[in-house]
Amino acid sequence: MDLQTAASLVPLLGWAVHGSLLTHRLSSARRDPLTALHTRAGWTARAEHLIRRHPTAAVLLVDLDHFKTLNDTHGHAAGDAALVATADRLRAWCGRHGIAGRLGGDEFVAVVQDVTVADLDALTAALHRPLTYAGTSLPLAASVGACRLAELSVPALTDALAAADAAMYAAKGRSRRGGLHVSR
Repeated sequence: MDLQTAASLVPLLGWAVHGSLLTHRLSSARRDPLTALHTRAGWTARAEHLIRRHPTAAVLLVDLDHFKTLNDTHGHAAGDAALVATADRLRAWCGRHGIAGRLGGDEFVAVVQDVTVADLDALTAALHRPLTYAGTSLPLAASVGACRLAELSVPALTDALAAADAAMYAAKGRSRRGGLHVSR
């Protein structure tokens, strides 16, 4: 290879490396560093796509119950372990038919292609399983609100999130250890 050809390849190599780094940074910005779930921006884009393709989709909001108490009693590392466990359980429940995300703090979100009450009961049971951390069994609980897009007059993600949020607070208000509420 002559010197002129090599000199012309150097900028191309630089642009390729730069493009790769930018792609990695963008991908990292759309993932929560603790749980590896999608952040709000990354989740929203994927959720909008799934909703367009599946009119029977449902949107869920999940909020951990008594998270501050867990953090204050067992430490922030235990709280982080609870967040990771919750993310893993939500991701597994969504499987290949949905997308999970972390909105921040102890709030999670999901959209799935279709959902039954049995599916939601299974999710609630999974989110209420205790977590073994540092040899101690930590109680976990979550309130889950769900909204089926087919029940909305206009199946928009923002409206589904608002309805799921109201349903989640209704579930939280019904009992001290959360549970499930589906918007009607």
